[in-house]
Amino acid sequence: MPVKTSCPYCGVGCGVIADRDSAGNISVAGDPTHPANFGRLCSKGSALADTVGLDGRLMAPVVDGRETSWDAALDIVADGFARTIREHGPDSVAFYVSGQLLTEDYYVINKLAKGFCGTANIDTNSRLCMASSVAGHRRAFGSDTVPGCYEDLERADLLILTGSNAAWCHPVLYQRMMAAKGNNPACRVVVIDPRRTASCEGADLHLPLRSGSDAVLFNGLLAALKRANAIDGSFVRAFTTGADEALASVADQTVAETAEICGLSVGAVERFFDWFIKTERTVTLYSQGINQSSSGVDKVNAIINCHLYTGRIGRPGMGPFSLTGQPNAMGGREVGGLANQLAAHMEIDNAQHRDIVQRFWQSPVIAAKQGLKAVDMFEAIADRRIKAVWILSTNPLVSLPDANRARAALDACDLVVVSDVLRYTETARHARVLLPALAWGEKDGTVTNSERRISRQRPFLPAPGSARADWKIVCDVAVRMGFSGFDYASAAEIFREHAALSGFENGGTRDFDISALATIQDRAYDALAPVQWPVTSQFPTGAPRMFEVGGFFTPDRRARFVPVAPRAPKNATSRDYPLVLNTGRVRDHWHTMTRTARSPRLSLHMFEPCAEFHPEDARREGLDHGALVRLSSAYGAMVARVAITPEQRRGCVFVPMHWSGEYAGEARINALVNPATDPISGQPELKHTPVRAEPYLPKWHAFILSRREIEAPAGGYWVRGRLERHFRMELAFDEQPASWGDWARERLSLAEAEIEWIAYRDPGAGRYRYAAVRDGRLEGCVFVAPDHRLVSRSWLSSLFAEQPLSPAARMSLLAGQPNDAREDIGPIVCACFGVGRNQIATEALKGACDVADIGKRLKAGTNCGACRPEIAKLLHVAARDAQPA
Repeated sequence: MPVKTSCPYCGVGCGVIADRDSAGNISVAGDPTHPANFGRLCSKGSALADTVGLDGRLMAPVVDGRETSWDAALDIVADGFARTIREHGPDSVAFYVSGQLLTEDYYVINKLAKGFCGTANIDTNSRLCMASSVAGHRRAFGSDTVPGCYEDLERADLLILTGSNAAWCHPVLYQRMMAAKGNNPACRVVVIDPRRTASCEGADLHLPLRSGSDAVLFNGLLAALKRANAIDGSFVRAFTTGADEALASVADQTVAETAEICGLSVGAVERFFDWFIKTERTVTLYSQGINQSSSGVDKVNAIINCHLYTGRIGRPGMGPFSLTGQPNAMGGREVGGLANQLAAHMEIDNAQHRDIVQRFWQSPVIAAKQGLKAVDMFEAIADRRIKAVWILSTNPLVSLPDANRARAALDACDLVVVSDVLRYTETARHARVLLPALAWGEKDGTVTNSERRISRQRPFLPAPGSARADWKIVCDVAVRMGFSGFDYASAAEIFREHAALSGFENGGTRDFDISALATIQDRAYDALAPVQWPVTSQFPTGAPRMFEVGGFFTPDRRARFVPVAPRAPKNATSRDYPLVLNTGRVRDHWHTMTRTARSPRLSLHMFEPCAEFHPEDARREGLDHGALVRLSSAYGAMVARVAITPEQRRGCVFVPMHWSGEYAGEARINALVNPATDPISGQPELKHTPVRAEPYLPKWHAFILSRREIEAPAGGYWVRGRLERHFRMELAFDEQPASWGDWARERLSLAEAEIEWIAYRDPGAGRYRYAAVRDGRLEGCVFVAPDHRLVSRSWLSSLFAEQPLSPAARMSLLAGQPNDAREDIGPIVCACFGVGRNQIATEALKGACDVADIGKRLKAGTNCGACRPEIAKLLHVAARDAQPA
């Protein structure tokens, strides 16, 4: 029976319809009735059915490497935390949680930590993606409120994407914006990003500003608004304070000065300022490029200042808009999942709020001060101030900055508990106690997306093994610690308490209020339709926007302008580290790949971690496109595949954040990232780490394709992944085996008697090819060369579908190239339909002139649309190359 649920990836919060037939086959489609996506899914969401298998699942509790009972494991956790608190005080324990948790899970663990253990040492991986936005909202609005809704993106005449590659990171929203732009000739799009990202393909203006200069640009905009008298005077006078101080701080900033500091042309800056001045319906969307900075809060407030000055907030088609990174980053904020918050958007530094929460919970204590934020928390673990930590649904040894120090911290900790879905992750390998949690498809609860919309996540799969809901695990531990108030029978019961607390002694003084749902019955909870908070007696069906006529949540109910003095990133480049490292997401992978790596199609677009360089930087460092590079910082090093592109800003290098030690060797990019944080938000500076680049020159390069899973080598560079009919591994190393043939056989793990071998050896050139055939079917192949210029993998992958192999296919294996160039589709561009770059190029030669035409010919770009910017770029290059010299 089809079940309506929510996508577990980004903060767009798409609705999903999942179905499971009698044979157990899973299908996933977009929910056409969900107001976040209206049926559209991105490439990751479309591939969700690929990710729900039980391979690698943690099925039972594990203690000290051995499976055990729930009772034994829970006793160890409860006794360990209780003893640690008794002997060393409540701040000797900590909880590190995740935007992958449901709101009900988040609520009970926050309640346990702050109201019963008495510590605010509970923080979340959402600290790494949106904490600066939270702090910026609170400084300006008095509350962590996103004022607008997704409909505003379709009603705007100017869309500004700053620090956001929405085409890849929030693709469904990006496609909604592009569709709206196509229907509105007046609409313009500006992208502000050091890189020319996929989002730029639909933009009217790209501002490739210097890394870290965002606040300078928006301060310059505020100065330009003042000079043009582009003020909504009635709004500023009635609903704000501090405008004079903010304007005084930018009074002398000229367009020319702004352009120089930002590394932009004066003309481009003037055009951007002019468009903003003259366009009332303006939405500024920002994401990690703004937040992940040691001055991220100031950048957020510099943006908000411009919207307050023009009164462009809370009305249709206008406002500052924070795009959250995770599916329930917003829900975590609602229940106080950050170390400096209490539940229901109350503040831990506010004695009245502490009293409200403690009385509502009837808890023995309440945390009286802010806890340690993510980076500081792991520093305290390393220093042994924190002696017990419980990590839920996240992989910090990959995602935290200075990740090697985080690893050493866990190794030094007396008690490490990890609740997760998988038996083996980078973090799980360092746990004493592993607790099996439910995965997407099995969970029951709610999430809140970037526009304050609460949606249900409903189970459509049974719990595997003895896995339990996170909230249930937490409550079982709380009861064992002797605490009352954790005897919930269902997620619905937790939700009712959460909703009741939001309205408890509120009276309109706090923004988060869903008290109209406090008495929701189980059946109504099961059927709950997506709704935007606040949900109160005044707004029983929710409210799309806030602050149209003031009503801010400061003591005087006025918004605050915040004077911003721009600061350079805390770590400057130097002769030893001359490049700026920027990290982020790619189109088809998510976080540390524990989910997306299970989908064969999601590894096709980008199989290996790459490092993007501007051609001039690559030339200076002696780097070759497709070769390997070692990147080093003051904190660590990693190896990646070189990608040379003029779309990268000079002096910068971009590397994806996703690859962990489970899928690659020497590829954890956050081992390099500096742990500098914003002094207000505690958010790490993940977009600016000084690094150096050196060619990584192993003696041998190889790749392996095999129907069997390939064992990871002990050292050297390697990347592995699952494709549709086989597994793939890329390798680079220095040691030459005594026999390449024996080495190939060992890698493929095939019994000699069953296999027919096709072999090509050229010792003089150092090139070797081995293919194993069984009963006419290709079982695996190994290609070795002294450099990185190995043959295309895409045509070789296609041979795994042939049964039996044709004589031509056998000859192609021997020759190391397809018999017909048309057999090589090239690197995948459209993951939904498996369309390669060479296929698009061929259609361009045949006269395909736009993305729609490619869609008609190849179907590429007609499903999720995430590949449309890349298709457009390929067609542009083909048209340019076709022009006579």
